Amino acid sequence: MSWLDSNNNILLSQKSLDYLWEKQRIISENIANNETPGYKAKTISFEDELNANLDKFSNRKDTTKEDVRDAILDSKIRVDVSKEESNRLDGNNVNLDVEEVELNRAQLQYMYQVYQINDQFTRIRTAIGK
Repeated sequence: MSWLDSNNNILLSQKSLDYLWEKQRIISENIANNETPGYKAKTISFEDELNANLDKFSNRKDTTKEDVRDAILDSKIRVDVSKEESNRLDGNNVNLDVEEVELNRAQLQYMYQVYQINDQFTRIRTAIGK
């Protein structure tokens, strides 16, 4: 295992980027199928499972880096089909306005996460004297 693998900040950033990339893909798929009769929008989740896994250790004093690492690794990205009712006659339940806002939000979060990773590596380079 490299020192990068043992750093929980970088691991969490990696998982977050994977999630945000997949979220953009799912939202784009929903937008592309806006006119497809009977299409049900997909939803994606990751944060709730991650928070639940990390909350297991919030009140423990003996939590180790490995516990946190395992909680991050055990958090899976989940894609579900929306059960939301459709107001359209064709049965499609994609709300284009909501999807476009969520896509923009995911893109901004992705850019911010990349900035954070770059910042972490800049600090590491500075610490070792370039």
